[in-house]
Amino acid sequence: MFFLDSDNVYRARPLMAFDWLEHGFGTRHSPAFGTGAEISTLKQIHSSVCIPASAGGCLGEGDALVASTPGRPVSVRTADCLPILMADGRQRTVAAVHAGWRGTIQGIAAKVAGMLGRAEDLHVAIGPGIGQCCFEVGPEVAGQFADLFPERRDLRARTSIDLLEANHRQLIQAGVPGRQIYQAGLCTVCGGAFHSFRRDRERAGRMVSMISRLE
Repeated sequence: MFFLDSDNVYRARPLMAFDWLEHGFGTRHSPAFGTGAEISTLKQIHSSVCIPASAGGCLGEGDALVASTPGRPVSVRTADCLPILMADGRQRTVAAVHAGWRGTIQGIAAKVAGMLGRAEDLHVAIGPGIGQCCFEVGPEVAGQFADLFPERRDLRARTSIDLLEANHRQLIQAGVPGRQIYQAGLCTVCGGAFHSFRRDRERAGRMVSMISRLE
């Protein structure tokens, strides 16, 4: 469902079916991807704040950008947190979301989905991020996921959290059809093609994920 193109950028095949849309998930081998002056960015603060993209450059503090006009690319930067790109197939509104564990707890993906339009019209691509295989957290973090994982009985101890599944469940609860949620399932810590803060700490770079309505 996802593939790596010749520019070392991951694309979601279902989103490529929209000829009015451009998108991509950058890697450590595509440092120039999504870096143009016309691209909207944010100072990311691990929140659920979503800002309308009205111009290029940094538009303030928050963790999601929404654009409804053509030629307004929106982007997020990640190095383990999940990059989530959304497109409304009917209204042609797009969004880029930065979902770390704090943003996930605050329901940022579902919040943005609710802002875009009818949930049944949304197509959501979740790019590379830290996998459950590498996301071990203490009970002070794990316990905050109790509502999302009611079946788990190990959240009061040190354990691993599936951030991808948590966001998937929130999107389903928001009404997005499961068949329209596309998951890369690529772990940034395990995969050498990605920047990872957990693996490399302060030496880690950031990868850009971008989406734009072309017309």
